[in-house]
Amino acid sequence: MAMINMIGTELKNLFSKPATRKQEKEYPENTRGHVVNDMDVCVFCGACMMRCPSRAITVDRNAKTWTIHPMSCIQCRACVDNCPKKCLSMEKRFTEPGPEKLAITCHQTEKARLAEEAMKKAAAEKAAAALKAKQEAEAKAKAEAEA
Repeated sequence: MAMINMIGTELKNLFSKPATRKQEKEYPENTRGHVVNDMDVCVFCGACMMRCPSRAITVDRNAKTWTIHPMSCIQCRACVDNCPKKCLSMEKRFTEPGPEKLAITCHQTEKARLAEEAMKKAAAEKAAAALKAKQEAEAKAKAEAEA
């Protein structure tokens, strides 16, 4: 008798619609999701990499890349809280599961690269002007000493 009941239940479940339905998730306030980096602001200091307890973040200053392994991230928010430029933030959405572990790599944007070059050029010009002023002051002092 139990076997007949089980077969009846299996056939019913096989040909009926699912009892559950898919719902869009509503994330409550202060939910910790995944880390997002604003690459226009990032200076590749590596503070986020040093503070990450799970070593999920890698920063390469020479290549100007920032990489995160989302499945290794424990959403502790240490990287976000310790970023000196405040370019890191946490979105409310969680990282979607997948068949393989991915690493998300962000590269420095063209806008940020041009801004950095402009800052370096301005700093070089300022240093050259200071050097020229110093040389003029030394020459003036030497001329006064001779006179």
